[in-house]
Amino acid sequence: MTTTVDPAAPSPFHLPPAPADLHLETERLELRLLGESDFAAMTAYRGDPEVCRYLPFAPQSVDDIRGRIGRAIGNTSLEGEPGAVVVGIVRREDGLLIGDLVLFHLQPEHGTAEVGWVIRPDASGRGYATEAVRALLDAAFGVYGLRRVVARIDAENTASARLAERLGMRLEARLVENEWYKGRWGDELDYAVLAREWPAARPAA
Repeated sequence: MTTTVDPAAPSPFHLPPAPADLHLETERLELRLLGESDFAAMTAYRGDPEVCRYLPFAPQSVDDIRGRIGRAIGNTSLEGEPGAVVVGIVRREDGLLIGDLVLFHLQPEHGTAEVGWVIRPDASGRGYATEAVRALLDAAFGVYGLRRVVARIDAENTASARLAERLGMRLEARLVENEWYKGRWGDELDYAVLAREWPAARPAA
């Protein structure tokens, strides 16, 4: 029996209502919505030229951070403006803000959004990034009901590529010299994971 597919049929994906707050805890970390009072602490890593080497912005001051993500502060919805959810990564043992994560670029008809991360260099190498992004992916699928999450990474950013692979994300494409990026033609690595794949792909705590 042949099944007829209606090409005009609307997408079956429906985004559930956004939570009123987003507060996640792991064994060593707390992920919480950021506030204006965090901006000064964020310059410790967002103001570092080496950290920003593979990120789509130059080293940032407090005013730069406010201008770039200020509209997303306190936001919990992926829809509309600003269409981004930004959370800080706080180390529970000392309350230090060691980085931030973002869910953004929602494609509502496809149930897809992008994940991004920034981590303090002096907090790297201890598994914090894996722990934090794993928790946000749990929320992306379990709280926001997303169907697919992607990560777009500069091909020279080997640390972030390894992180995506530790998280069980699949390398789907290498876009060769796809954009002019910080004075050079840059390659882009596109990673992704589906909600139905996440339980098996998810790294152990």
